[in-house]
Amino acid sequence: MKNSITNNKKGKAKSPFWFYLIIIIIPILFFTFLEIGLRISSYGRNDDQWIPITDTKQMLNTDIGGRYFFNTKDFPQSNNEAFDIIKKKDAFRIFVVGGSSAAGFPFSPNGTFSRYIRDRLELLYPEITIEVVNVAITATNSYTIGDLFPGIIEQKPDLILIYAGHNEYYGALGVGSTENIGNSRGFVHFLIWLNKFKSVELLRNLFQSVGNLFSNDSIKDTKRGGTLMARIVKDQLITLNSEAFDTGINQFKGNLDDVFQMAGEADIPIIIGALVSNLKDQKPFVSVNNTNQESANTLYENGQQKFRLQDYHSADSLFRMAKDLDALRFRAPEKMNSIIKKLAAKYNCGIVKIDSAFNAASPGGIVGNNLLVDHLHPTLEGYLLIGRLYFEMMKKLNYLPRSPAENISDSEQDSIVISNFAFSRLDSIVAGIRLVGLLNDWPFVDNADFSFLNNLVLKNRIDSIAYGIAVENKNWEAGHREAAQWYLEKEDYSNFAKEMKILTSQYPFKLSFYDQASVELLNVKQYELAFPFLIKRYKEKPDAFATKWLGNIYLNKGKVDIAINFLTKSISLNDSDPQVFYNLAGAYIKKENYKGALESLQKCIKINPEFPNAMSLRLQLTKIVEQ
Repeated sequence: MKNSITNNKKGKAKSPFWFYLIIIIIPILFFTFLEIGLRISSYGRNDDQWIPITDTKQMLNTDIGGRYFFNTKDFPQSNNEAFDIIKKKDAFRIFVVGGSSAAGFPFSPNGTFSRYIRDRLELLYPEITIEVVNVAITATNSYTIGDLFPGIIEQKPDLILIYAGHNEYYGALGVGSTENIGNSRGFVHFLIWLNKFKSVELLRNLFQSVGNLFSNDSIKDTKRGGTLMARIVKDQLITLNSEAFDTGINQFKGNLDDVFQMAGEADIPIIIGALVSNLKDQKPFVSVNNTNQESANTLYENGQQKFRLQDYHSADSLFRMAKDLDALRFRAPEKMNSIIKKLAAKYNCGIVKIDSAFNAASPGGIVGNNLLVDHLHPTLEGYLLIGRLYFEMMKKLNYLPRSPAENISDSEQDSIVISNFAFSRLDSIVAGIRLVGLLNDWPFVDNADFSFLNNLVLKNRIDSIAYGIAVENKNWEAGHREAAQWYLEKEDYSNFAKEMKILTSQYPFKLSFYDQASVELLNVKQYELAFPFLIKRYKEKPDAFATKWLGNIYLNKGKVDIAINFLTKSISLNDSDPQVFYNLAGAYIKKENYKGALESLQKCIKINPEFPNAMSLRLQLTKIVEQ
């Protein structure tokens, strides 16, 4: 018996090392070959951070949201702003990151503070390439910023602007979000990295497909509305100083610290904005009764009373306490701004006190609906103010490219940018419909009510186009093209030019927009309106047409030397246009260079012997030269 037991023990010999090695290697090889196969077959979404849109331009991938939104359909995109694949030597490049406020809701894509900054830089530095690339994404937080940051640094920005913090709890991957996948920062970052693999995407899709077979759409929660704000929040509240509250604070602090450190190591400066919230005119979304402290609603009502009594200092304190006690955390608590200020000081970064500036510009020194359209998104005036604040900080910290050639006062710069801002009545109506839709959905109302859409009065074509963009998801670009054509048909050339300017502002690489605007305006002799399109077309990619007409316009303005440069450039691009040679002859005559004028005129006649007035002018010039 004893010998039998001994023999059994001997029979259970330990497996060799290579056996365990094979067990480990087989699944690794399986997923490696699966990953390679899926990539070769282009399975699923493109997970590259940047995608080319022309031979020379790229933008943030429209599918990038798939890294952060696992359960949300139709996840948001950035404003799709393009920049050069290869940075030009003279380029000044800025990236803007954050959530919906940085993206410009409800006025996006063109009603953003980043557009103000770009326009002001282009005003001061017309001779260099200005790139202000807004990659902010609605309903995302510091996890998204941290994930995108290495790719942004690779694009060699000269400056990065941050405005973020309001979405920390309910933005994608936040502690209170439907997209939450864990509260450990390290674990979440690992899953974001893992989610970039095609094999992981395949497994996710398979699990979702199986889950959908057993789901019942009819029993899904129907209390929430259709806006992303309503859909991305779990059915849970986050009270002040609770475990979930502290998780959000620590998440923001840790991710932001990582971002500052990455920028510091790459020697790229950052300017960050302190967060502004609607204090006076946004009551708490959810007020929780607490025996140890007055409720958020009570504090808010007390604040209103103090405000009416013009005790603004007390009112401000009460409104801030009410905001912090609001258990539905759509507005960043005061601790967020404390973190922003401490980290900016730690890394010696610029900070823009947007909250203080908004309060200073508000009645009683407390911001409300005067500069904010809802609980935290600025009005268009508010966005322009933010742009001005960031620009002033850039100037203060010497982050501008260099001293501008022209000496234009700050107030004049601001006035020029605002008066020429590429934003139209169409944009305003679209933003208004978006905003009313938001305010008629949860959490502003208990039950979503979009019946207001049935009562909208569409007075003209612009109203109808705006409805299509805001409600029916009509393409933004197509809407503005339709509006431009409508104005053109009405011979409203000023508004036609404005719509075309909006299109070229959003898509500066689409040369056809410059060409269309220039041709239509020149045909009706609207030279001043055509001039900016010709200049920008020339800057993007010179052609014979733009240089010809720039030469003509400068010649009519009496700027002969500039006219000669442009006309000569036009000839170098196309030497078969008799009109250019004729106009160049006229420019030489004004310079009293009669020999050059005669040579140019002879080339004109060689191309077209019947060109009007060319023969008689040649005769006059020949007599002058022979004298």
